[in-house]
Amino acid sequence: MPSRTPAPATSHGADTARQRILLVDDDTDMLRLLSLRLKSAGYAVTTAASAEAALAQFDIERPQLVISDVRLPGRDGLALFDEIHAQHPALPVILLTAHGTIPDAVEATARGVFTYLTKPYEPRELMAKVEAALALAAPAAAPTPQANEAWRAEIVSRSARMADLLADARMVAQSDASILLLGESGTGKELLARAIHRASPRAQQPFVAVNCSAIPENLLESELFGHVKGAFTDAVAHHKGLFQAAHGGTLLLDEIGDMPPALQVKLLRVLQERAVRPVGASQAVAVDVRILSATHRDLEAAMAAGQFREDLYYRLNVVTLGLPSLAERREDIALLANHFLHALARKYGKRLSGFSPEALKALGTAAWPGNVRQLYNVVEQVCALSTTPLVPLGLVQRALRSPAAQVLSLAEARQRFERGYLVDLLKMTDGNVADAARLAQRNRTEFYRLLQKHALTPGNFKAEGSEEDDVAI
Repeated sequence: MPSRTPAPATSHGADTARQRILLVDDDTDMLRLLSLRLKSAGYAVTTAASAEAALAQFDIERPQLVISDVRLPGRDGLALFDEIHAQHPALPVILLTAHGTIPDAVEATARGVFTYLTKPYEPRELMAKVEAALALAAPAAAPTPQANEAWRAEIVSRSARMADLLADARMVAQSDASILLLGESGTGKELLARAIHRASPRAQQPFVAVNCSAIPENLLESELFGHVKGAFTDAVAHHKGLFQAAHGGTLLLDEIGDMPPALQVKLLRVLQERAVRPVGASQAVAVDVRILSATHRDLEAAMAAGQFREDLYYRLNVVTLGLPSLAERREDIALLANHFLHALARKYGKRLSGFSPEALKALGTAAWPGNVRQLYNVVEQVCALSTTPLVPLGLVQRALRSPAAQVLSLAEARQRFERGYLVDLLKMTDGNVADAARLAQRNRTEFYRLLQKHALTPGNFKAEGSEEDDVAI
């Protein structure tokens, strides 16, 4: 941000006038002096004499920055930071501390406090820290109303809980900090990750997502980091991994909690060195990637059980954003249901106008253990089966009794069965194509075409020490 010269708030540029700072200190003289200094620089300033009064201000208007003394009556500044960080993890906090509390302030900085200043502080140093914190917290330029909505267009919500989350996401998107997205399965972690990418300076670069639990362990390293020709059986060409595919942009590591321990070590090295070494390569390749990760698992419990590396956790978890379950944002259920219904009505070519009042009530009071994904599946089922413009209660009740049901076309169901059948055959024969084709009563050429159709590589199913098949795809 450009440096600011002291000027009356009324004559200062509009950019700082929109930036509100909350000052917290029980020393009235210090509070008045600091408030005057910030107001003269063009900032809007709100003051509070205690942590409790500061938190009450959040119900009125949320600031873009909090500056707090460590020593406060009642809850101290560190406790205030913990409360703010739990609710608004991307909101920067600056602590003012006397020399005796410097160790506490240093510890708080490690936990996420933006910075701390010792009293008496240098005015120019304070203003530099304020500008740096606000530069991290806010976009460089005020977005248009259309841009405000475009970045989160896929996320349908009117709940206060989601509004707070999206405000935090919008704020932290401007930085390059790693973000850990927590939430139950089906809450929309990948949608939020895409929204963060669109709101970031990397928006014009690639967004790449990988589900760490969906790729077999023996393939995940190659998928992430790439491989060179001849690195292993079936490596018939050079392959750029997902890190290189996301260069300049954002990489989402979904279900990071399911990443195998051996690969966690290699991922940590990549994050530290900002370079990947493809499997079989002798040289590393530099990458510039912003990392978002997501999981429904309790990573702290996984660390305690030795299943997840602590150093990797802290590398990924610079900022944490927690997605609420659908049951925690019930005011969004009717909005989401109608949004899905209209989209699916176009897909199925049906003229549907909405849900009956009784049907909406049933949707609004259901348990939703599968969250938004389950709601989508329920709406898709009732959309496919409805014969009237208004979806009746009976169809909703029927769909809720089988909440995990997924409506597949016959072609999709055949595809899914065929792939599962081929995988089972390859497992049974340790990847021996001749034996698998014989069991399927198909000639080898036709069988190879089926494997190619479903992107299956026989070598991945071979047991160690087994003989190589004499035919390659």
